[in-house]
Amino acid sequence: MSSLANQLVVAEREEVARGIRLLLGRPLITDRADPVAFELVRRRQSLLARWFDYHCGWHLVVEPRLGYARLFKVLGSRDASRPAKRLRHGRSPFDRRRYTLLCVAAAELLPVPVITIGLLADRVVQACATDEALPSFDTASGSERMALVDALKLLESYGALLVLDGATESFAESAEAKVLYRVDTTVLTRLISAPVGPSRLAVPPGEVPRRFEELLTETLHEHRYGGSGNDGRPPASETQRNLRLRHTVFRRLLDDPVLHHEDLSAEELAYLTTPTGRQIVRRAAEQGGFVLEERADGLLLVDPDGIATDSRFPDDSATARVTALLLLEPLIAAPGGLLPEQLAAEAAELLRRHPTWAKTYQTADGPQGLATDAVRVLADFGLVRQAGSRTVARPAAARYRVAMTEPPTTQEEDPR
Repeated sequence: MSSLANQLVVAEREEVARGIRLLLGRPLITDRADPVAFELVRRRQSLLARWFDYHCGWHLVVEPRLGYARLFKVLGSRDASRPAKRLRHGRSPFDRRRYTLLCVAAAELLPVPVITIGLLADRVVQACATDEALPSFDTASGSERMALVDALKLLESYGALLVLDGATESFAESAEAKVLYRVDTTVLTRLISAPVGPSRLAVPPGEVPRRFEELLTETLHEHRYGGSGNDGRPPASETQRNLRLRHTVFRRLLDDPVLHHEDLSAEELAYLTTPTGRQIVRRAAEQGGFVLEERADGLLLVDPDGIATDSRFPDDSATARVTALLLLEPLIAAPGGLLPEQLAAEAAELLRRHPTWAKTYQTADGPQGLATDAVRVLADFGLVRQAGSRTVARPAAARYRVAMTEPPTTQEEDPR
């Protein structure tokens, strides 16, 4: 093989690896927001689509003329640990109200290519008033307007809304604000990532509130894996069961911070520990540009470039994350775990030793709040679990060691 051919092969391999990690970190990539990433995915779309379909059963759609690439990731179970975030300072998680307004606003945007924020707000008011399952929306309330602003800013970040004139934030100050949008209905319709679209369920609107949980489960059903035999669908064949095992394992390996063997079913663990299963994992890690950490208690994929994730640990960007790292040492030293009071005492000692640090938590109930926030960080990264009232370190926590004696001096951050 010539030198040029070798270079082309290496370039293709590197681009595919980067494309895999880009799509894992950002399942929706638009030409407008990131032309370089979009061009890479467009150029290698065939190889990327085959990789995600084989390993995860995820569908990749690339529309060069419309300027977007969408990886439809489907999780094996519902996960509330990764909520939508407000794009304002602090990035607090969406609450129920903001999720509701996000869905209502998206539905009202579908029929219109261009709209003002005032007209959209009026449509949301009307939609909420005519649906008994929805609470009313009041544009006279500043908190209500702010909730709508958060929903619209999220749609902007996805590329579903483009501001032509004005600023969305101005609506939070006044209901008379003037903002003009162009709606990208194609991107808007691609936001839902579910094997079965809600519109295909054909359920009368009046029955939706009563059957909500049932319908939500139905949207997540993937027909390619067959049925259980007890749900009205033909039982899965051996091929379908093996396909489901491979996809389930890889979805968790790619989407979770760490994959502990104890979290797998007996079937999933058996698949993962076979020579064939382990070979597929190693090959996939290499193709994706990951470093695979294989331990007796589980697996971890590490992205050296930090492309494949939107959240990192360790991370000194927030007080709770710094504290989370510092709390790992006493947690690892206590095999039986620590009680909330003990964790609060550890946090209190940190605050006492560094009175100019973490000023938000320098209050009477600050240590408890800091410990709670830090434990939440550790749980989100799969490093601790709850055993009754105790917080117990999980095996993956042992890979972290604190190499400093003083917490870093951080700017005042959001207390989460």
